[in-house]
Amino acid sequence: MKLRNCFAILPFAVAALALAQEPAVKAPPAGGSPRDLVLNVGKSLVLESPEDIQRVSVASGEILELVAVGPREIVLNGKSVGESSLILWQANGNRLMFDVSVRKPDLKQEALRRELAKELGEQSVSANLEGDAVYLRGTVRDLVSAQRAEAIAAPFGKPVDLLRVATPMGEPQILLKVKFAEVDRTVTSDIGFNLFSTGATNTIGSLGTEAYSPPLLTVVPGVGGTPTTTTLTLADALNIFLFRPDLNLGATIKLLVARNLATILAEPNMLTSSGKQASFLNGGEFPFPVVQPSSGGIPTVSIQWREFGVKLNFTPFVTPRGTIRLVVAPEVSALDYTNDLVYSGFTIPALSTRKMSTEVELKDGQSFAIAGLLDNRVIETLDKVPGLGDIPFFGKLFQSRHRSKEKTELLVIVTPEIVRPIPEGHPLPELSMPLQPLKEGATTAPRTPGIDITGPVPVIPPKDSLPVEQLLHPEAASQSAAAPAPPMYQLVPVQPATPPATPPAAEPATTQTPPKQ
Repeated sequence: MKLRNCFAILPFAVAALALAQEPAVKAPPAGGSPRDLVLNVGKSLVLESPEDIQRVSVASGEILELVAVGPREIVLNGKSVGESSLILWQANGNRLMFDVSVRKPDLKQEALRRELAKELGEQSVSANLEGDAVYLRGTVRDLVSAQRAEAIAAPFGKPVDLLRVATPMGEPQILLKVKFAEVDRTVTSDIGFNLFSTGATNTIGSLGTEAYSPPLLTVVPGVGGTPTTTTLTLADALNIFLFRPDLNLGATIKLLVARNLATILAEPNMLTSSGKQASFLNGGEFPFPVVQPSSGGIPTVSIQWREFGVKLNFTPFVTPRGTIRLVVAPEVSALDYTNDLVYSGFTIPALSTRKMSTEVELKDGQSFAIAGLLDNRVIETLDKVPGLGDIPFFGKLFQSRHRSKEKTELLVIVTPEIVRPIPEGHPLPELSMPLQPLKEGATTAPRTPGIDITGPVPVIPPKDSLPVEQLLHPEAASQSAAAPAPPMYQLVPVQPATPPATPPAAEPATTQTPPKQ
């Protein structure tokens, strides 16, 4: 038909509605094989031509409907399921041919694509339904988007995840600074009195509260007219020693006040990646005997090693909010020989420990006082001689008193920071050495040559995207990518085969004919 006849027959209202439904498709250059077009039933498609259109032809009007909206534009409307050919004749004599396939719309697949586009936005993810399987293809920004796409496709069928993930950036590095500050103050006072006699009133002995070691008196009787001698041995002279030889009386007095001050300041720093555990120990290990039963019934002693010193375990996580969540367990311990234990000849020291374990969340550079302690202790011990120790004023001579006051202050502060590597050429942290090392020999440690010799290191990943399974299971991917081991061959000597002996030629068989009867 002529182009002007199309305008007279088909209404322009239908053409305007079709233009609002689908974007225009430009016709291919003239010549060549027909181009395939796919259209759903009830949908429209605008077809543009670079030249004016003179005539059009449709093989099946029941499947495809044409609406002319201009000299160079026509609208294709899908009416029913099927296939039809479309031919356009241009004003310059060229002919354009199309194979149009009109299919029934897949509402299930359209719903899946709509949900993926709504949730993933501009990320290029396509979904195709084939039977009970849903094939997901495309590239997403991160692993979370890939997992979300798989969760969306699960209600429509069994997801087959063929997505690729953009190569992720490196994990942030977190530096944790911990400060231990502890101050121990101790004040002790001792008051005691021991009285002894080496022969006063013909009496040899001592009087005390046994809180402190009294003098030891040893009497050696005389032999053959020699006088009896008394030997005085002082196990602890205490602070004051008094003795009157004319009265054979003596006394030891303890008056002592002691003040102790101990200060501990430790500042360990530890660096690790987000989600990775790091541990730090500045101290040592001491042997600890452990008694274990044996099969013969005789216990055996084995040695285990216990750690002591400044210890730090922590695991940081960078949250989507930009904060840092810390699982931190700092500890400060020291060997305590005042509370040691002697077992089978082994001296086992005790451990004086300050440790804590907590989980906090804070921003980069912020600090938390995760632990604080204020411990006040007063211990008083009173020993006295019954009766004599209760006498007013003079009873103090028959009493011994020990008083101890302790005050402990403890503070633990943590500060996380997100750090970057030190740029090339910048000065590195150094320690101040009190003594200079030897100048002979090498001044720098042996190392691998730099990039000025080996060439630049590629900083751009070799691939823009990776398969999802390679991010979820990097160990399995690396093992599968490894080259197979070459086959192993084992050479076994084989004896040469001996040719078989030639058997003797068989005599020709003779056939006897029975005589005729």
